[in-house]
Parts: sequence; structure tokens; C-alpha cells
Amino acid sequence: MVSTPLSLPRVVVAAPASGHGKTTVATGLLAALRRRGLAVSPHKVGPDYIDPGYHALAAGRPGRNLDPFLVGPERIAALLRHGASVPTPADIAVVEGVMGLHDGAVGRRDFASTAHVARLVDAPVLLVLDTTAQGRSAAALTLGMAAFDPAVRIGGVILNRVGSPRHETLLRDALAEVGVPVLGALTRAAEVAAPARHLGLVPVAERAPESLAIVAALADLVEATVDLDAVLDLARDAPPLTAPAWDPVQAVGKPAGLGRPQVAVAGGPAFTFSYAETAELLTAAGADVVTVDPLRDRSLPAGTRAVVIGGGFPEAYAEALAGNGTLRAELADFDGPIVAECAGLLYLGRSLDGVPMCGRLDLTARMTGRLTLGYREAVAVTDSPVARAGEPVRGHEFHRTTTDPGHGETPAWRWNDTEHGFVSGRVHASYLHTHWAGHPEAARRLVEACR
Repeated sequence: MVSTPLSLPRVVVAAPASGHGKTTVATGLLAALRRRGLAVSPHKVGPDYIDPGYHALAAGRPGRNLDPFLVGPERIAALLRHGASVPTPADIAVVEGVMGLHDGAVGRRDFASTAHVARLVDAPVLLVLDTTAQGRSAAALTLGMAAFDPAVRIGGVILNRVGSPRHETLLRDALAEVGVPVLGALTRAAEVAAPARHLGLVPVAERAPESLAIVAALADLVEATVDLDAVLDLARDAPPLTAPAWDPVQAVGKPAGLGRPQVAVAGGPAFTFSYAETAELLTAAGADVVTVDPLRDRSLPAGTRAVVIGGGFPEAYAEALAGNGTLRAELADFDGPIVAECAGLLYLGRSLDGVPMCGRLDLTARMTGRLTLGYREAVAVTDSPVARAGEPVRGHEFHRTTTDPGHGETPAWRWNDTEHGFVSGRVHASYLHTHWAGHPEAARRLVEACR
């Protein structure tokens, strides 16, 4: 495909490690730039669902993920361009990194790291440094981060958790020695705290008023402490994007069959884990996508032919989910295809920590003290509404629960020589989170199953 290069100012917000303040700076930047009247496109490296929710509040448009492991490195620049094009063209894109700048998928060097994505989208890096108990060593750390991969250009530094004016002066002088400009300095006293849970921040849908206040406070903080003009100049140094924008219609091909079946996608506070591209692909495949909130809606939208239930924190809402017995009973008897990931799997079971769920699947679930987290290379074991037996898929796990049994008589996936998940009739449910931009056949197959 011939593509016209797109001049898109862009910057990647990274750090030497988790906990340095990437989300604080990225979210504050998005909100502060939006206050200036700029259309800002928010992006997140990796599979995380929660940070993009804060990004979306700050930017006023969907937060999107850029994950080479889940979608393939060849799609990253195209997905960035797509996200910066809809619903309207963006003036600038801000990409928040994951973990440390050079930390990639385990055993794959820097594959799927922030550095990898920065190279793929040819964007300069704004490095956030936690300067607690650091002086001149911050300059040495910055120099080492830059020298480790010369193809990654660190264009500036944001100092975080600065202790005093004297501390800031020391840090600025040291970084000037190595030729890296300081574009902002946040003090320890100015930190804005966001509510946290065992898997990260609490999703914005669970605390909408508080989340809005947090984003506003982050915008105030960045406006007061960061040189926004310098950040814009850095972002404008990025060369034009030459990759064509990702196109969901092209990804799924021409819809098969007549009519537009209705697909209900679970939302609301209990089911916040969903990629924006899922609904776009379903629409491109010929479906009308509607939202159902299992905490609020007593029944599926009229005319629903299929249901997609993504991830979230159902354990935080188990009693409320149980209280909506009408919808639970409808899902137990629903005769269309159902696709469920992680929280959706738990919701379809008989119970979660003894609290009744839908009972569509013969399993019980409970919270554990063990975190299961990581990328997975899976193969479909059974034909289902989203995969053909033998089809390879990449995904990730992210949970502190377990099910009994661990998989069904007809499992959904196999990875690490172990079977996982459940395929029961037209239901496909497992712990595996997938990004359908990496295998758009899932959307096409699900819509065709509706017909």
C-alpha cells in the first residue's frame, strides 16, 4: 500500500524502571497539552489496560496500546498512526512506556520494550527519573541509558521527587555535563496519589469523579513544573511517519453474509479491560456493537446475537454482580456465541469466592495470594467462535485467581505443554487476554458465528 508520510509530533515517556513516575508525567502531559487546545493521541506500551483509561480521561479520546508481542512489530507504527487519526487527526502523540526503558519480554532481549517501540515509531524519548537519594549519579544513569542503545534518542529528562531547590540545581548541573536537557522538575511534596490495587492503579471507571480530579491535578502539576514548549519542540523533532494507518476494514476483509448482527460487549466498572480495536474490528466485520453493564443492565440489549466479556476486577463487585440475577440467568441460557477473557471467565462460572455467578460454565473460582502474569504463546485446542483448532495466538495472563477445574474437557488453548480454558458449546472462555489487531480473524469468525 502506498502511504503519504504523516508529520505527527510524538514523544515516548520512559524511565529506568517501574515506579519512577511515567504515568504521572504522561497523564499530566496529555491533560496539560489538551488544555492548550491541542488534540492529543494517547498510547501505552505493553498490554496494560488501566493506564490507558487515565490517558483517555486526560486526552478526551481512547487510550490505545502498542504491544509488539501481541500484535507484531510490523503493526506498531500503523496502529500509532490509526490512533492519531481517529476520531479526529491529532496534533501530537504521547506514548507512555512500560517497566524500564530497555526491559522487554522475558528471554527476548528488548523485544516489546519501550526502547523497541520508540525505534519502531521513530520517536524521541523523554526520560523520567526518580531522583530520591541521587545527585550526580542521575547524570551517569541517564548517560548509560542512552549509550546502551544508540538507536534510541533520549531528548530530555523530567526530574521526579526532587527534594529541594539545592537538589534540583545539583541535578541540572550534572545533566548539563552530559548534554541532556532537563525539561521539568517535580518535587516530592507535589506528588499526586492515584488509588492502587494489587495489579496496578484502580481503573478509572470504578472511581470516575475521583479519577477526573486526579487527572486535573496532574495537569496542574505538569503545567507548573514542566516546560511544555520544550516538550513540544522535542516531539516535533520526530520525522514523518511513513507507515500507512492500520485499517480495521482491511484487516478483517469483506464481511460475509447479509445483515448486521448485534454484538454486546461488557463494560462498566467490573469489566474495564478492553482494547479499542476490538469494537472497531467487530464493526468492520459487519456487526453492530453495543455495550452492556452487568452491574446495571437487567438484560442484554434487544437483538443481541453474541456477547464479549473482557477482563476487569469482578472480585471487587462479586456481590453486586450476583445481585443482578436476571442478567445472570439470561447469560446462562443465551444460545449465541460468548467470548470471555479472565474476568469474563470468572463471571460465567458457578461461583467466585462462594458468591454465585452465571453458572454457564461448570467451574468455581477463588482469589489466591499468587500473581500469574506474563506473555503467552498459545495454540487453539478446539474449534470455537474465535479460533480454529491449531491456530497460534499470542496473549498475556494477568490475575490472582484460580478455577476448579483448571480447564474444561474441551480446552480453549495449550501453552507450556498445558491445556487452559474452556470451550463449551458456543462459549469460549479462558484467562488469556488477546489483542484482536494481532489476529483479526477472531472478529470475523465471531461475527460469522452470529449468522
